[in-house]
Amino acid sequence: MEESQRQRKIASVLQRDLAEVLQNAATQGGMRGILISVTKVKVTVDLSVSKVYLSVFPNDKGAEILTGIKSNSSLIKHELAQRTKHQLRRMPQLEFFIDDSLEYIDKIEQSLKGKENPLINPDLLDKRKKS
Repeated sequence: MEESQRQRKIASVLQRDLAEVLQNAATQGGMRGILISVTKVKVTVDLSVSKVYLSVFPNDKGAEILTGIKSNSSLIKHELAQRTKHQLRRMPQLEFFIDDSLEYIDKIEQSLKGKENPLINPDLLDKRKKS
């Protein structure tokens, strides 16, 4: 099902403002050298729930950052509501997830460049199908 124009507009507003809120919270919290970006926001049809996909650099800090964000989601939602009060009537519930698509792409590139290239060594395809 395709997103409506309203869903896309709300998602873009949330994505922009959430990126600012999360990055400011990270720098004020003393987490230097950590980059948090909001890669995608999906809003449900009834506009009550939004799924927020985050990318964290460095990757090994992702689970720790996600746990902190989930535990402070009510504060994040309040801050976001203050920023968007003239654009949204109701603030959707926020659900946070780690976006691992960049890691997945990197693994594919590494396998194509490395020893496990299935294009060069077709025997690897049989191994992967069996396992």
